Amino acid sequence: MSDFKTSLLRGGTILLLAAFGCTPQDESVRTGLENLLDNHLDKVAGENVGIVTNQTGVDREGRPIWELLQSAKGVSVAAVFSPEHGLFGEAAAGDRVEYGEDKELPPLFSLYGATRKPTPEMLEGIDLLIYDIQDVGARFYTYITTMGLAMEAAAEADIPVLILDRPNPLGGNLVSGLVLNLDFQTFVGHYPIPSVYGLTAGELALMIADRKWINQTPEIEVIPMLGWKREMRYDQTGLPWFPPSPNIPDLETAIVYPATVLIEATNVSEGRGTDRPFRQIGAPWLDELSRKTRCTVTFSAVSFTPRSIPGAAPKPKHMGEKCTGVELIVTERTLFRPVETGIWLLREISRLGQEKLKIRESGLNRLFGSDALWNCLRDRTEPSILIEHMKLMEERFRDLRQQHFLYHPL
Repeated sequence: MSDFKTSLLRGGTILLLAAFGCTPQDESVRTGLENLLDNHLDKVAGENVGIVTNQTGVDREGRPIWELLQSAKGVSVAAVFSPEHGLFGEAAAGDRVEYGEDKELPPLFSLYGATRKPTPEMLEGIDLLIYDIQDVGARFYTYITTMGLAMEAAAEADIPVLILDRPNPLGGNLVSGLVLNLDFQTFVGHYPIPSVYGLTAGELALMIADRKWINQTPEIEVIPMLGWKREMRYDQTGLPWFPPSPNIPDLETAIVYPATVLIEATNVSEGRGTDRPFRQIGAPWLDELSRKTRCTVTFSAVSFTPRSIPGAAPKPKHMGEKCTGVELIVTERTLFRPVETGIWLLREISRLGQEKLKIRESGLNRLFGSDALWNCLRDRTEPSILIEHMKLMEERFRDLRQQHFLYHPL
């Protein structure tokens, strides 16, 4: 099982763990997992640990956290908990995951099946709950909802939580999108944060606990990364990329995902069922979008035919039909505004599609975190007022989040 990639879930209140006297031995970033194994095994020695994880909770050689901790002296892995997509990243978005007994694994529980929050029975015998999952820095990625619910369950069971931090692939500076209106709170959008929130999982866990966004908060520690800086994108960390879910195969996809995820709420293909999910969008009737331009992104004309891909896109939109559309190629990463780009794309598709475009109101509101974009598209009004309001909310959130920083700007 050495090639298995996993991640852990851990939460708590506000006890932070500093890396005193510990520096990376090369230019690459050391994850919270690597920092724990190299410098802080005393934090788990003698403990029965539960781990919330998936295929990304690994060291740089791809060895899963539960194997690494099970082999550490005095540590017992009592249970492993998996989020959406399963422990191995084997399930498509939204598919329920259930597990039976597996003699090669510790007791394994799905948090995306019959329950989405650890039950008291699942937590029985656990002394410490650990979280280690690679996120993508977007509100609609459900791992952060699982993190908060696991923190809440740990608090209710009087179990401390340990967060093993990992990089935000989009960096620690980018903030983009409206802050979620809690009238539209779902599992896909659970906290009052923007679509792109510019925090690591550890920083977000502290913010969730400090601001009481869950009903009960546990004792929490964060094992920080070593060598990570807020301005870093993932390809500057020296860490290998392990796809966090079936349709985010690479960093380029993660960068455009907060823009094109809005297409999920329409009858336009978001590229599922192709080799470039979320990087290309299209429909059988969409053929003029490539004539449009934006200063930070190029829209390259493409055609593709979605196909069934088990575990990633079993029944994609327009399966077997030729779609025409565009591929998004970001030309200025530091200036790219993903949510603004997504708004612009939907507006242009609405103009071109006329009666052919279908939008699911509830789906769009769930992803956008508000009904403001739906109202704008329905009334065919220019989105400039919406974008200006969004910029004000982004600026306020930029200031608000700073008190939860573990990694301060230079």
